[in-house]
Amino acid sequence: MSENESLQTPNIKNNPKIMKAWALYDWANSVYSLVITSTIFPIYYSILTTASEKSEYVQETGQWIKVPVRHMIKIFGKEYQPDAIYGYSLTISFLIVVLLSPFLSSLADTIGNKKSFLQFFCYLGATSCMGLAMFTGMQNVFLGLLFSITASVGFWGSLVFYNSFLPDIATPDKQDALSAKGYVYGYLGSVVLVVICLLLIQVFAKDAEQAKIYTRISFLLTGAWWFGFSQYTFKHLPQFGNIKEQLPKDLVLLNYKNIFEKHEEQGGIWVVLNDNLHFYLDIAKQSFRELFKVGRVLFKDRNLKFFLSSFFFYSVGMQTIFLMATLFGKSEINLEQDKLIMTLLLIQIEAIIGAVVFSRLSRKIGNKNVISIAIVLWIVACLSAYFLNKENPNVEIQFYVIAGIIGLVMGGLQAMSRSTYSKLLPENSMDNTTFFSFYDVLEKIAIIIGTFIFATIIEKYHNMRYSALSMSAFFFVGLVLIRFLKVKMGKEK
Repeated sequence: MSENESLQTPNIKNNPKIMKAWALYDWANSVYSLVITSTIFPIYYSILTTASEKSEYVQETGQWIKVPVRHMIKIFGKEYQPDAIYGYSLTISFLIVVLLSPFLSSLADTIGNKKSFLQFFCYLGATSCMGLAMFTGMQNVFLGLLFSITASVGFWGSLVFYNSFLPDIATPDKQDALSAKGYVYGYLGSVVLVVICLLLIQVFAKDAEQAKIYTRISFLLTGAWWFGFSQYTFKHLPQFGNIKEQLPKDLVLLNYKNIFEKHEEQGGIWVVLNDNLHFYLDIAKQSFRELFKVGRVLFKDRNLKFFLSSFFFYSVGMQTIFLMATLFGKSEINLEQDKLIMTLLLIQIEAIIGAVVFSRLSRKIGNKNVISIAIVLWIVACLSAYFLNKENPNVEIQFYVIAGIIGLVMGGLQAMSRSTYSKLLPENSMDNTTFFSFYDVLEKIAIIIGTFIFATIIEKYHNMRYSALSMSAFFFVGLVLIRFLKVKMGKEK
């Protein structure tokens, strides 16, 4: 038995307790996706960056509608739309993740503690969510954006290590169901917390100012939920990593307590720090070389080449719309806060159904066809969003229909993408963290491009509908590429 093989204990794969612990991290961290990314924080941000509302008369309907007047955010003497700045802040957060992920994944594989890195990013995200409670108005809008960035880094950074556990703990025939189970747990958990937050904001709050206070309490609850429920995962999930022997004498930069020791037996603190710096620099260089090497290896496989190419393009649209959907509903049609939150809450519930249905449907028609159906529905949603008109008296109903389409395919496409990639990878590989690092980096680059394009179009045209239309082009390219995926009968991916 090789050293690598000995690292895998006999019961690590398909162990019910380990698989449950893995899936429950989705329950813990998905509250960030719903509370911070999708519902409460974007609405709160929109409210705090709105100066007033003006009334406009719509001649076609003979009705007056409310139109928000936004505070402009000044950066280096130039004023920007607040929604554009929010989009750019997301771009920055994903750029940080792209730069950190390869290095940290390689470091985790080297010292064999990828669970520790999962914990670090979890705690960074959870504490940042709590930090958002300090965002109280335009006077500290940049503090709010800073915590929004670090919360995003924590969430997406943890997913690099979380996703890489999937092929480690489950055989290919179990991965679709386990991936979908994780998303179902995530949607259920996030819905539970949003209902609690909604009760605080909509029921217990007596006025607008109290609603803002309860909103900030919701941010504290989100961080506490993420931190608290993740402890079950950390208790039962194995470290699992390729532990190498060539390590520095003392990894002081990973253990702050060691910095305060004299290290006399090892030549002193400066010698140890010098060893550490060279160690980390070597890993940084190696990690990016490895990432490009892994990319070349993956793209030599025909199925992986077309899947990853398709995944990149449809992720540009899917993730960007997911991140900007709430601001779209608030800014484009000025949907009331309670209606917007309830709509997004129903989307989450519908996404649970979508994840299960798409997982079962994949057994009958295959992952390729299921992904294709989901992409087509995303294109329909984008085109429908472009034709929304806030002066139309039926605009709310149209928005609900689009939201229903998105809810159906959101969970299904995410779950099928993760499990399809997992099944296409070589079995029993000790490079799963690196493989999933490439997958996550590719997704983050897609988000960087998507959020930048979305924000730039908002800034240029002051219209999110054009931004939504631009995303449909990326979905179309993704649809074309996924059809080139070839699978054998009985081995449908």
